[in-house]
Amino acid sequence: MFVHGEAVGVSEVGGAVAGTARVPSVRGFAQWAAKSSPKDEGKALRERVPRSAHASVDTNGDRPDAVTAVEESSRDRIPHLTPIRVGRMAATPFAFLRGSAGLMAYDLARTPLTGIGAQICGDAHAGNFGLYADARGGLVIDLNDFDETVHGPWEWDLKRLAASLVLAGREAGADEDTCRKAAQFAAGSYRRTMRLLAKLPVLDAWNAIADEELVSHTDAHDLLGTLERVSEKARANTSGRFAAKSTEVVEGGGRRFVDAPPVLRRVPDEEAAAVAFSLEEYLGTLSEDRLPLLARYAVHDVAFRVVGTGSVGARSYVVLLLDHRGEPLVLQVKETRGSVLVPHLETAGLPVPEVVHEGRRVVLGQKRMQVVSDILLGWTSVDGRPFQVRQFRNRKGSVDPAALAADQIDDYARMTGALLARAHAHSADPRLISGYCGKSEELDEAIASFSVAYADRTEADHTELVAAVRAGRVVAELGV
Repeated sequence: MFVHGEAVGVSEVGGAVAGTARVPSVRGFAQWAAKSSPKDEGKALRERVPRSAHASVDTNGDRPDAVTAVEESSRDRIPHLTPIRVGRMAATPFAFLRGSAGLMAYDLARTPLTGIGAQICGDAHAGNFGLYADARGGLVIDLNDFDETVHGPWEWDLKRLAASLVLAGREAGADEDTCRKAAQFAAGSYRRTMRLLAKLPVLDAWNAIADEELVSHTDAHDLLGTLERVSEKARANTSGRFAAKSTEVVEGGGRRFVDAPPVLRRVPDEEAAAVAFSLEEYLGTLSEDRLPLLARYAVHDVAFRVVGTGSVGARSYVVLLLDHRGEPLVLQVKETRGSVLVPHLETAGLPVPEVVHEGRRVVLGQKRMQVVSDILLGWTSVDGRPFQVRQFRNRKGSVDPAALAADQIDDYARMTGALLARAHAHSADPRLISGYCGKSEELDEAIASFSVAYADRTEADHTELVAAVRAGRVVAELGV
């Protein structure tokens, strides 16, 4: 059983409060007088699961080999696109990790668990943090990929982040001590941020870590120049710019997409119509105050667009909408498969939440973890398959952790560790996690040991995949 469940309360409230009248029971609120301190409960968990135990990596003999895992994860994807996915994963060990969340979940299910549940990203590697625009066009930085999100163990996200930092550091040419310290710094920043959030008033903790304070909070000053360059690019990364490059004017007015294989291609009229028709269902998932905004746009075209490493082979469309001035808004309608973590939650003996719609799972998970989310985030179905809908190129930008200088990887580790803690604190009581993590560096060191060992394991997996590609066992399209 997970301790304290999800952030949305399930306790019944009642009883007398000193100096006040009796209040009625209200479902969803905490009790006025807690029977025990969440911090003390967290501390008590150390007896059952010592923090040092998180150093362990158990890749037993029943573990699927790397090639089998890649082939299994390609099931139900569009067949002619899977070579692109394999090619991207074969590029580097860090790229392999990015595309193998399911294989890592298999391994994590066999590591010690605290039993504290949170809404987790499920794929919190170092490349899945980035910049995007809020409703007023300001830039925020946060986790930005939620395809695998589910209610699960907070430590799975932290271990995936830390291991990815070791691999990214190695790819960037950093020495081994720097890579190990990056993992340790991410865990330490997570722990210290959770401790800070536990001390704040609830509303302050909920909205914590404003962007202008993040660099100072995490002592990430060496990263400032990189963040400024990424921000500058992100501000220009808009629907308008994408439409200018990817569409053409058609006779009689309007615009349409232009084929740019293999990444972008036009689709048959029947397929385009199905996607466009699905937007009616999508509108029903939005807050009503968003509807007048979208009512001022008309759908002009639909195209298929290949997406990132982990999602290559999934169905993903871009929809071109134009307003009365011909100004574009592009929506992405992206297929949502079941989270690859679910079968491994079952293996670990953990509860598996009921999923009504996979797109809904992704959207609600994203909103539970981010301070600010896309105002047009919703979900729909196309030909019976679940999809999520969001703005495309909404001033998005990201730091490539594998391209950072050695003196920046530690700053990036501290920043992402802090962001991950804030995201988890929306659905898990920060007092509980902080109580477990404590003040010492015992957990940080254990996570660092795990990360180095798991990075070694991932490099071996990557070598297996590369050998299989060279032997012709699997087909890979490289450089796409």
